[in-house]
Amino acid sequence: MKQELVHLIAGNVFAISDAQGDIEAEPQAPSGLFAYDTRFLSHWVLRIDGERINALSRDDLTYFETRFFLVPGAASHYVDADVSIIRHRSVHDCFHENITVLNHSSQPAEFTVRVEMASDFTDIVEVGQLGQLRQRAVEVTADSARHRLVLRYQRDRFVRETTVRSTVPAEVDERGMTFRIRIEPEGKWETDLHVSVTMGGAEGRDLRTDLQSHQQTVRTGMREDLAQWLDRAPQLVAERKGLEELYQGSLADLAALRYQPLSYRERVPIGGLPWAMGLCGRDALITCLQTVAFTPELAPATLRMLALMQGGQLDDALDEEPGKILAQLRYGETGVFSDRVSALYYGAADTTPLFVVLLDEYERWSGDADLVRELRHPARMALDWIDEYGDLTGDGYLRYQRRNERDGTINQCWKDSPDAIVDAHGRQPAFPRATCELQGYAYDAKRRGARMAREFWGDPAYADRLEREAEALKERFNTDFWLPHREYYALALDPYGEPVDALASNIGHLLWSGIVADDRAEAVAGHLVGPRLFNGWGVRTFATGQRTYNPVGTHLGAVWPSDNALIAAGLRRYRLDVQAARIADGIFDMAQTLGGAAPEMIAGYERNLTTYPVQLATSCRPQAWSSGALLMLLGTMLGLRPTGDNLLVNPAVPEGFGRLELLDIPGRWGHSDAYARDRTTERRHRLR
Repeated sequence: MKQELVHLIAGNVFAISDAQGDIEAEPQAPSGLFAYDTRFLSHWVLRIDGERINALSRDDLTYFETRFFLVPGAASHYVDADVSIIRHRSVHDCFHENITVLNHSSQPAEFTVRVEMASDFTDIVEVGQLGQLRQRAVEVTADSARHRLVLRYQRDRFVRETTVRSTVPAEVDERGMTFRIRIEPEGKWETDLHVSVTMGGAEGRDLRTDLQSHQQTVRTGMREDLAQWLDRAPQLVAERKGLEELYQGSLADLAALRYQPLSYRERVPIGGLPWAMGLCGRDALITCLQTVAFTPELAPATLRMLALMQGGQLDDALDEEPGKILAQLRYGETGVFSDRVSALYYGAADTTPLFVVLLDEYERWSGDADLVRELRHPARMALDWIDEYGDLTGDGYLRYQRRNERDGTINQCWKDSPDAIVDAHGRQPAFPRATCELQGYAYDAKRRGARMAREFWGDPAYADRLEREAEALKERFNTDFWLPHREYYALALDPYGEPVDALASNIGHLLWSGIVADDRAEAVAGHLVGPRLFNGWGVRTFATGQRTYNPVGTHLGAVWPSDNALIAAGLRRYRLDVQAARIADGIFDMAQTLGGAAPEMIAGYERNLTTYPVQLATSCRPQAWSSGALLMLLGTMLGLRPTGDNLLVNPAVPEGFGRLELLDIPGRWGHSDAYARDRTTERRHRLR
């Protein structure tokens, strides 16, 4: 059976080990200490007298700190062991481990403590790929006099360095540190091992932190920051068992998944552990939209960062175009040298309209008109991009086709796996492709852009134009994408205007954007909660009964909490409260059944077949827009919506949730409270 992995996260810096705390890199697994997309430790193994150690228990203190309680030798040695070990580990901008060896016998004891150390400086993009990892020439400097081991890799101006220091004398060689120790009866020995990481180069920075500074940061700064983050969020009081803990856990996951990009002062959300531990434009925008009622501070930082990185020229290698919003930002070697995709990459068609959507939504909640004025130019560039570069065939639809034919992203929508966009028979349409949800985003962006132009930019003529364009798009969309004999919208149009007739979860995003004609919303909802799409936990990405349906397919049958959160919000927009409640209930059941962080996705198997959510190996966990999805679903159940300077609360709570109270919801109104009961609880209350 595959051993449990233990992770610690501090933004872009994270460590993944086995249950004993040891790190042994494997080609297909992201074990190690990573920072800014590079693995700085690939091997970190503790031995006592040459023996490996085994776990007794673990104390996970926070998302950035844990303790391992261990004994040497095989399981048969556990009973009445004379020696035990505690590894107290934490991460910040660096990695720290305190090793304590305890002698439980009545006699003095001598041990040889060995920590094996190595780094391969692999780019996270390479981990998990088929084939052998590229071997890098690592320069190693062992310095016993200073209790220090330095591992260094350089390629031109790209420099990455790992420095390990011990607080007690050690025999240091090129493969690690050895400590020959004597412990008195009932005594202990300990050392602190501090691992600092250095990023050199024209665009890099030195991340090294001294031991005292790191300990102070972990003990006070990071703990205080987490406490303040949780304190600023609304307080949930829930009758349903476990819901408050799930809520607090989601907030803590979101706190962990914040990082400060180089040369930027604010923290923005990253994607998820382990494969998306950098700025992903789509993930960050959706996460901010999900959490604006709970952690609104994420939105302005993200908007400013994406505005700063907005495309300004035509660059085929980067898929960059003027006005286009970033798809991803990476700092690893393959990005810096464009060995694969570049450090800056713009291959996404949805980030640009979603940027406009988030800017308007944040103002509706916060009343921050200054930010809307500050970002007027980037927002208008984004709106211009939709028509100037997004409309690739001149038919008024937002489409995508990669410019980078070598290694650019093939499908530049949220379902970005290469085989995600197919018809019901498994045929892939030609490029450029116009997926349905992109049209919804474009429609919403134009309507929101019109509001900002009229109310904040002083340009009513521009507002009128955007509104006309939005209405024309909606009318055209409801003609061209609607499949009347099936009563749902096509997944996409090919370049010739022919519909891609697959039934997929994308139609739920159309409800969220408001582009669906009112008289068709109920039919769309029927499909979303019908047996082909809804599996009991949530809405599948791709319906059963189609040739390429696969319950473990990332975008061809799996269930994503983030997808379902947008769908439920869309259903409530069209007053389809029963259907929205059913989806919310399923996703919360899934999250509570699994425990811990909500996964990026689960398999699409029928709930009554597996009775337990089946997690997928490629799924990120924690994942920002999965944790954010639970918050958005909570807001959807409560029916939270800003209306002018007031907060509207219009609950539709699934049965079994009982009473809900969300206190101190931040917004332009200051702070407000929301109260709700499910229908069963409400009926019982009335009968008393």
